[in-house]
Amino acid sequence: MSSYDYVRYLTEQFVKFVDTSKEERLNKKVQKKAERGPVLTRLFGMIPLALLMSFNRKKRR
Repeated sequence: MSSYDYVRYLTEQFVKFVDTSKEERLNKKVQKKAERGPVLTRLFGMIPLALLMSFNRKKRR
């Protein structure tokens, strides 16, 4: 990728950002935040979830 292509890509992204309204950007940000998974799963994968499930099963017995 040449420097010209990179500058062109950055310019296109900037223009796209400026063309969207502030409300659209805010709605997109809120929607993206709502779609994210729990913090422990994002940071450490499925291991905390598996441990939590096993501890909860032991408590019920």
